[in-house]
Amino acid sequence: MDRRRFLLTSLAGVLAAPLAAEAQQAAKIPRVGILRPGSPPDPYVDAFRQGLRDLGWVEGQSIALEYRWAKGRSELFPGLASDLVKLGVDVIVTQGEETARAVKQATSTIPIVMATSGDPVGARLVASLARPGGNVTGLSAVQPDVMAKQLQLLNDAVPRLSRVAILSVSGNVTMANAVKEAEGAARSLRLTVQVRQVRTSEDLEPAFAAMARDHAQALLLFGDVFTLTHQRRILELAAKHRLPTLCAFRESTDCLMMYGTDRYVMFKRAAAYVDRILKGAKPGDLPIEQPTKFELVINLKTAKALRLTIPPSLLARADQVIE
Repeated sequence: MDRRRFLLTSLAGVLAAPLAAEAQQAAKIPRVGILRPGSPPDPYVDAFRQGLRDLGWVEGQSIALEYRWAKGRSELFPGLASDLVKLGVDVIVTQGEETARAVKQATSTIPIVMATSGDPVGARLVASLARPGGNVTGLSAVQPDVMAKQLQLLNDAVPRLSRVAILSVSGNVTMANAVKEAEGAARSLRLTVQVRQVRTSEDLEPAFAAMARDHAQALLLFGDVFTLTHQRRILELAAKHRLPTLCAFRESTDCLMMYGTDRYVMFKRAAAYVDRILKGAKPGDLPIEQPTKFELVINLKTAKALRLTIPPSLLARADQVIE
């Protein structure tokens, strides 16, 4: 090799070394998969990203986020979960038991953080709240006696209430357990619970027609993925049939009443779980976090449209009144 070729080869090696080092460093950036039941834009994802930023993670620089959107089609969950597993992401963030179960069926090793869930123990996703075991951890929006409180609120708001309808997703174990809890709580209030099973958005209109035939006087909505994904259509139908509705999710301001946790806060908190796992914590050792605060919101605009007068004693208990 002559001197000129030797110098060119050496120079190329010197220039390539930093590039190779940078590429290797970029490859080490942790990747977080996010399986979402809906479509972008997504305010819950924004809350999660804010939580990451608060902890010092910068998307595209110190952490990469891989999004998969089901666009309201739960049958896509298994395929989207498998896609994230094949990418080799370091953590997968889910919402609700359906998405968490789809991911758990796809992997037993990649950590799963549930940004929200109902009853992960009853759904057999974790061994216990204190020590989940396995690869699943995160947050739960359920506390004992919440169902009884929600039915009591409806009973206080709707005069001579006797029949309450509940939308339940067929095959959803957590919702089936919640229905049993609601039926038990309803008996003590002398209320009859009418359960309407749905699976897709096409089932909603027939379900509401059945509620009308059976003279339902109010509607209780669980805070599950299906309800959150289709809440606009559900609330349109509730308004059409003049059904006073209590929603179990704090963010839905069109219901007559909302009693539940703030899911934006929960998604932001989920970032802390991801942070700890990326720093070496095992998901099975991280306790499931339960809510410590439930808020009551009453919408007087909706009450007026329903020609309901909310008792002053109930308004005094509200954390927020929308006028």
